[in-house]
Amino acid sequence: MGQDHLSRSANGGAGRQRPDRSAAPAAEAAPAGQAELRRRRWRSRLETLARQAQALPVRRDDLDVAVAGISDPDVGDAGLLAALREAVMARLGGYGTPETALAAALDELPKGPAGEASLEVVGHCASFVAEAFALPAPEAAAFARRAAEAERRRRSERRSAARAARETRAEEERRLKAWEASLIGAGAVPELLGCTRAEAERWIRTGRLPVARRVAVRKGGSTVRELQFDPATLETLRGSLPEWRNIDAGSPSPAVREARAEPRGASNSAVARVAGLDRYAAHFVTARALNRRIIACLGPTNSGKTYFGLTRLAEAESGLALGPLRLLAHEYREALEARGVPTALSTGEERILAPGSRHTAATVEMCPFRTPVDVAVIDEAQMLADPERGPAWTAAIMGVPARTVIVLGAPDAAPMIQRIATLCGDPVEEVRLERMGPLVAAPDPVPLDDIGRGDAVIAFSRREVFELRAALLRRGRSVAVVYGALGPTVRRAEARRFREGEAEVLVATDAIGMGLNIGPLRRVVFSALSKWDGQQDRPLTVQEIKQIGGRAGRFGGAHAEGTVAVLKGGGDPAAIAHALAAGPVAPGDLRPPVAPDAEIIAAVAAEIGTESLFGTLRRIERAVLRRDDPNYRLGDLSTQIAIAAAVDGVRELSLLDRWTYAMCPADERDEGVERLADWAVEHALGRAVAPPRAGHLPPPARASQEALQLAERVHRRLVAWRWMALRFPEVYRDIDGALAESRRLNEWIEAVLATRPSGRVLVVPGGVVGEAGGALQGHSRRRQFGQRARAAQQP
Repeated sequence: MGQDHLSRSANGGAGRQRPDRSAAPAAEAAPAGQAELRRRRWRSRLETLARQAQALPVRRDDLDVAVAGISDPDVGDAGLLAALREAVMARLGGYGTPETALAAALDELPKGPAGEASLEVVGHCASFVAEAFALPAPEAAAFARRAAEAERRRRSERRSAARAARETRAEEERRLKAWEASLIGAGAVPELLGCTRAEAERWIRTGRLPVARRVAVRKGGSTVRELQFDPATLETLRGSLPEWRNIDAGSPSPAVREARAEPRGASNSAVARVAGLDRYAAHFVTARALNRRIIACLGPTNSGKTYFGLTRLAEAESGLALGPLRLLAHEYREALEARGVPTALSTGEERILAPGSRHTAATVEMCPFRTPVDVAVIDEAQMLADPERGPAWTAAIMGVPARTVIVLGAPDAAPMIQRIATLCGDPVEEVRLERMGPLVAAPDPVPLDDIGRGDAVIAFSRREVFELRAALLRRGRSVAVVYGALGPTVRRAEARRFREGEAEVLVATDAIGMGLNIGPLRRVVFSALSKWDGQQDRPLTVQEIKQIGGRAGRFGGAHAEGTVAVLKGGGDPAAIAHALAAGPVAPGDLRPPVAPDAEIIAAVAAEIGTESLFGTLRRIERAVLRRDDPNYRLGDLSTQIAIAAAVDGVRELSLLDRWTYAMCPADERDEGVERLADWAVEHALGRAVAPPRAGHLPPPARASQEALQLAERVHRRLVAWRWMALRFPEVYRDIDGALAESRRLNEWIEAVLATRPSGRVLVVPGGVVGEAGGALQGHSRRRQFGQRARAAQQP
């Protein structure tokens, strides 16, 4: 069907011949309303035609470009499809080479029932790409044949790897379930060992009989912890029973101690012992060998914590600055360089060397654990409470090899920092800082019309950021935006626009709570006092209101007093006043979260006798830390387990290579796990993995919302690619191409965000945001904003 439609378009449009423009004067003379109605009708029809033309790799912005180029009011399907073909060809030409364009085109093809286009459609699409690059007929035919064959081979390799991964996952789950099914309760131990119940209880209590696992069981309306034992392990201890009966329980002989050793892979306790996460502080040998002291510098936002830490760091002969974002690592480096301290940079996807430097600014996950320094500064310590990234802060605070460890954070983090210091045996000194300027809660909600210069409006989704931006642009405000999907370079550029007065208003997500230098704020205005956290719509916490709202005001600046408010219709201002007046709120669980590293992964895999990364992580998840461990809790490993399940079938890669893939920052909403699995297959086969590319992008002034989202998605993919390139440079080779594409996307996104639209409509998935008037439409979750916007316009 795809080729038929391509052929019909060729007949109607004479190959690449442009559609007939002879009726342009008549179209120009038509009333604007009729012309707009025609464009909408053409676009709707093109959507249908594009779905039918299965071999045509169409994006939504291609439809807009095609419609904008049609002037004949009586254009038919052939002319519409010819215009669309031309738009797609022009875009594909922007990829530079047919091979790069084809890779992008295959991603954009409609998926069939099996989740992928047929090989026939792939061949037709390759022919279309060849036509876009004007390849001669013989060369075009060869290109299409090679493309279909390469895609057939790639799919075969992917299916093979996926099948192996499924088989491995099933086998590991089967092994784990079989082992768990073999366990016996404490009541069965006397019969198995031929001992009395009292002896069994004593030997369990003194640790001679190792507990395989503890399970929660409902008994009599309450939950109790029941001990379970591995009968195979107990059988190996049978010969020790006579000696146990004849010695003092508190002074076991060497033979008894040896008897307590468990066979490899026999029980969860053996796995836990090898992993050693219940003795996590001891894992950091270099740090434990130093005479460390911890200084916890705690205070609210705008209290001078960062200045305190960087001043001490600049005075040291050597040191580290560790923060949560690549963007902040850059800011630390620039601050130290401004003080005359040469500083290197180390983030997940970037390295900047500074010859002769003894200072490094880095993201917290890049903390070096073997090179001692004089001072280390670790920022945003309240992140310890985060289930996913918290383990990186635990590792950094426990393991950074610095004689003086300066931990910066909100006062809420104090109990967890103290707990870590105790576990490490390090003395801790607490320095409390107060906010350097007053922070007040606005007594009344703020109408949207009252948002003006120096205000930051905080939303909780990218969609709402753009809805607010559109509404403020209609009111004549100039707007900068900051949200998580933006790359660090663009975020800094937008913050600079606001800081230097090019933009009157900043609209941002809660990403600005992480210390980005956005300059003085007159007010922080929350769009709502609740947010969707991925599972439920919940009220903002006291800490969130303080952390984000505290960005208002700047000591010694234009806005010494900061104001925190909420948009009209977004919530009760009294909740803000209550939060600002509240004292520190400690996390519900003070145990620091921990996670395995490569060394632990290798040790556990060897202990249980597997090469499966999925099986290793599942066993760690089940076995390594008891849920009631008094000192530590296991961090969230769900993303690593999902990636492990996808790459486990690529057995040509070693266990630790697959672990490296599992640690890569993948966007699961953008098929990031599947993309990593594809890259792993290419890696295993010794083929280079090309960096992602966005291809042709429209002029910034005409960019649709979809084009902007595409650029952001490709930029995030490039972040993952560059992360992998630092670890496997022989496979991820084209670093210059990746950097060039990152720069191009950053510059284009900056230009789009800095462009003030006039009379345009931005199309977003699920709705339309009109920038020149009209109702706001969007996701049902965000219909609340439309109600708030209308309420804000009322007197």
